[in-house]
Amino acid sequence: MLESTILVNDAKVMSKGQVTIPKNIRAALGISTGDRVTFIVENGCVKIINSAIYAMQKFQEQMKGEAEKAGFSSEEDVDAWITESRREENAE
Repeated sequence: MLESTILVNDAKVMSKGQVTIPKNIRAALGISTGDRVTFIVENGCVKIINSAIYAMQKFQEQMKGEAEKAGFSSEEDVDAWITESRREENAE
């Protein structure tokens, strides 16, 4: 994720609405050739985020609190569950 550093850059909009994301901005967002980006428009401002990161953030928001509901209160609980699940799969 981006640190608190603020990057400012501009780009020209071409006739088909295309814009080249400046190299330093792509680097800061972890975007490379072939990656997808998500545009978020909020209060007249546009945010651009790496789509994979955005999807993970949305997934984490949706899953918030689910671990506690399933009885997991620590990383050790999750590790133990994974180990037990693998044992059961290997026993089949």
